[in-house]
Formats: sequence, C-alpha cells, structure tokens
Amino acid sequence: MSTPNDKTNDNLLLIVGKATSGKSAGLRNLINPEGVLYLNCESGKKLPFRSKFTEKVITDPMLIHGIFQMFIDRDPAVDSFHTVVVDSLTYMMDMYETQYVLTATNTMQAWGAFAQYFKKLMQEYVAACPCNVIFTAHVSDQLSDDSILETCVPIKGSLKNNGIESYFSTVIAAKRVTLLNLDTYKEGNTLLNITEEEEILGFKHVFQTRLTKKTAHERLRSSFNMWSREETFIDNDAQLVLNRLHEYYA
Repeated sequence: MSTPNDKTNDNLLLIVGKATSGKSAGLRNLINPEGVLYLNCESGKKLPFRSKFTEKVITDPMLIHGIFQMFIDRDPAVDSFHTVVVDSLTYMMDMYETQYVLTATNTMQAWGAFAQYFKKLMQEYVAACPCNVIFTAHVSDQLSDDSILETCVPIKGSLKNNGIESYFSTVIAAKRVTLLNLDTYKEGNTLLNITEEEEILGFKHVFQTRLTKKTAHERLRSSFNMWSREETFIDNDAQLVLNRLHEYYA
C-alpha cells in the first residue's frame, strides 16, 4: 500500500447549510453521474432526486480512509469515478464519536483519536485524491468565545478551536433566499437564473459564494477573485462550482 502524498486537492469543496437548505439537492446536475461515488453517512437517507450515482452506505467511518486509499493507489476498482461525495461530514463525525469515543475506556485518548481521524483524512487522504471531492455539512448558530453569534459546522473536541471549515479552501453555503434579496445580484450574473416556478414561489434555493454585510459571521471562504460580487449568489448547482474550481486552478 502506498503512502499518501503531501499535497493539496484543488478540486475540494465543502457545501454547508441548515436542514432543507438544498445541500444534497445541489448535487443533482453533476456531469457523468455514473462516475460519482456517493458515500452516504446518514443511515441510507434518500437523495432528493433520482440519482445514477454509485451509492455506498457508510456504517463505519474508518471505511472512508480505506476508500480514499484506493484512489491514491490507483486501484482499478475506482478508475471509473471522477468525483467522491461525502454526505455528510457532520454525520460522519457523529458516527465516529458513537462508535469509537463513547465506547472507549480512555475517553481522553479517544477524543484525541477523534481529532486525528479527521486531520489524517483531510491532510493525507483527501489531499492526495486525484479527483473531485465534495463534502456536505450541517451548520448551526453558536456563540463564540467573544460572544459573537457565528454560523458554523458544529464539532467537538480540539477540532473546535480551528473549526472544520479551516481544512477547506472553498466553502459555500446552501440557502433559501427570497427573490427580493437576490435582485441586487441578478444583473450580469450568468450563474443565477430565476425560473417561472421560483417567480411564483417568491424564493430560490441558491449557493452563497461570498460574505455579505448581513452574513459576516459565517465561515464562507474561497480563493481571491474566484467569484465576482455579482456571483455572491448562484444557482444551487455543485457542477457550476466545480467548473469554476477547474477554471481557476487550471
């Protein structure tokens, strides 16, 4: 078995959002869906669209390390996949806590292993993966040590200090936004299209790519000038984001 390389995966994306915000729905337009390996960490929860993904229900979080190792080793069993989706990071870490922390005789040591599990996954396995990698994660509003209400991915143990988001160079948020609040961002934005049904409903599920004055305490991030101001809100479509990553880092 080969050793994971010390590198960065430029095609790495974290999609965050609250329940029913459209995180999973945003995967529906991924090109060549047969080439998507979908790792379901949410007890086999059904996707909100008909999928041609290759789906695998994860019952042990340690299996994810092994799957990424197969990509690093160029195992023929994964040659046909261009994208790996982990849905969701939140449930993956909850699963690890349930199986390996709460059952441990030495909980202090187990919490240290909890942090190392995630760090090793991101810094070694995901970083060396030769294909697109998409994680989804749930967020909640939490008071920081400075008594500031932040919207972030909840995580326990020492990982909370830096935050899960710090391991990703691109973090976008799935949201449901009223059309009135999208008016400022429609002109000149080819990535934001309002359908007739959305006009009737008065809202649209979107991805937010940049911070605004009202969302200054969220943990969105991307490389400098990856998105224009007009592209602060775009269609709820992960393929659009991958296209931009490929273009930016080409």
